[in-house]
Amino acid sequence: MSETVLVVEDDATLAGVVRYNMERAGYRCLVAVDGAKGLELARRERPALIILDLMMPGIDGIEICRRIRAESTVPIIMLTARAEEIDRVVGLEVGADDYVTKPFSVRELVARVRAHLRRAAMQPDSTVPGEQPAVFGLIRLDPVRREVTKNGALLALKPKEYELLQFFTRNPGRVFSRDQLLEQVWGYDFAGNSRTVDVHIHWLRDKIEIDPSHPRYLRTSRGAGYMFEGGTERE
Repeated sequence: MSETVLVVEDDATLAGVVRYNMERAGYRCLVAVDGAKGLELARRERPALIILDLMMPGIDGIEICRRIRAESTVPIIMLTARAEEIDRVVGLEVGADDYVTKPFSVRELVARVRAHLRRAAMQPDSTVPGEQPAVFGLIRLDPVRREVTKNGALLALKPKEYELLQFFTRNPGRVFSRDQLLEQVWGYDFAGNSRTVDVHIHWLRDKIEIDPSHPRYLRTSRGAGYMFEGGTERE
């Protein structure tokens, strides 16, 4: 059976274009032109991925994303017509995995959908057999439970934050460019929007670092990307 993609977009013409291209790509595509209907379909149909417009009358994309993320780890790609950085940051903060700014290439959107679905399908096998929890300072990552604690307290990491941290802890001391992180963590095999990486690094630092403005673990290598330090040990 084809994977289901839910499009929540109040512009019926744009929603139709996205639906047509998703179906051409082999997906079953559902469309909701308002937030309430989008929430209803998300809960009833349990789509494999949701494409969600940020600005909609009634329940907006931010609130929809917040409610869905409280119930599910389904990949969410946010659409926004506003270029202001704050909109994109807020969208990612409440749990979106990615964002696309209008006007956008439908071909690129389809490529992103494929990447996220491919990555999501890999999650059940993402644990390395026999892998033990990683401990670095006050932080402990348990790959079996997919949990991270800081000084014994459970951290509320979003799915992509966890995947990013897990990737870094498996590759300590190595510098990765934004494009490399998009490929390894987001599953992109094309040049994506590197701001997505920066935002997730920012929020991850807020949760794992003692002083996010002077990170101990997630370091920036100026002009090159990011690296993980911290003397990782296995229990």
